[in-house]
Amino acid sequence: MKYIEDESTILYYVNPTKKTIEDVLREDLNFSGRLFRDLYKNKRILFNKRKVKRKQIIDKEGVITILMEDEKHNYAAENIPLEIIYENYDLIVINKKPGIVVHPTKSHDSGTIANGIAKYFKDKNINKKIRFINRLDMDTSGILLAAKNPFGHQQISKQMDDGSVSKKYLVLVKGKLDNKQGEINKPIGRDENNLIMNTVTNYGKPSITRYNVVEEYSKASLLEVDILSGRTHQVRVHMKFLGHPVIGDTLYSEPSDIINRQALHSYSIEFNTPRTGERIKVTAQIPHDMKRAVNLMKNPL
Repeated sequence: MKYIEDESTILYYVNPTKKTIEDVLREDLNFSGRLFRDLYKNKRILFNKRKVKRKQIIDKEGVITILMEDEKHNYAAENIPLEIIYENYDLIVINKKPGIVVHPTKSHDSGTIANGIAKYFKDKNINKKIRFINRLDMDTSGILLAAKNPFGHQQISKQMDDGSVSKKYLVLVKGKLDNKQGEINKPIGRDENNLIMNTVTNYGKPSITRYNVVEEYSKASLLEVDILSGRTHQVRVHMKFLGHPVIGDTLYSEPSDIINRQALHSYSIEFNTPRTGERIKVTAQIPHDMKRAVNLMKNPL
């Protein structure tokens, strides 16, 4: 028999076992209970091309086929240039340029990364909603991860929840740090005096940031930062708390004459691919404006 795999179809080859269809999908493929129920309810799980019962035992070898239904696109398609640095049937990873919004808002209702992905999906005949797995501020550059289907979204979100996704940033901060590596374990919550800002507060959510000095200059340091939690503005808030705010961060510090945004770049992510479990690392090239800022700190005028 011929089987075709794509963004809507997942194939899983199995040998005879005492497990049920549900057991195999939830234990072997880490399907969430909700995703399994939705697929089963809509009769989108097959075994050897036949509909299955929930508690059906896999008593012979064959192929489990999962069919995810087509969806209406959730953003308008626009011709926005995208730098795609990794892609498979379930995920797309983009190196986001600074100065562009991830998805439409009241103040930016078009010209976003979401609009560009919608055009890409349309051109590739990928009839799925865009599901962003992480977010970046408008003026933060680097790795942006989106799912092409509910399975990819559920799988990577689960990995993020259990801490198996590693996200690293490069950040240019003011001054030299006394400790060349360390961990900031301080809760982050909303700043009561400014609703668009976050701050370190005992009433916040647990937040952990690890850092390592990559290079030092006379008035700045380049850090590699690993965030073990995903709070809004986490790197920016923790660096300010440490006394070394991000250069160019006008919200938590002050404008800079060497870069017109916060010098923060999401440069690396590691995760297990949803279908095979293969561990991969994807890196995003640093944009020109941040390279220039680093060079100016290395060789001041």
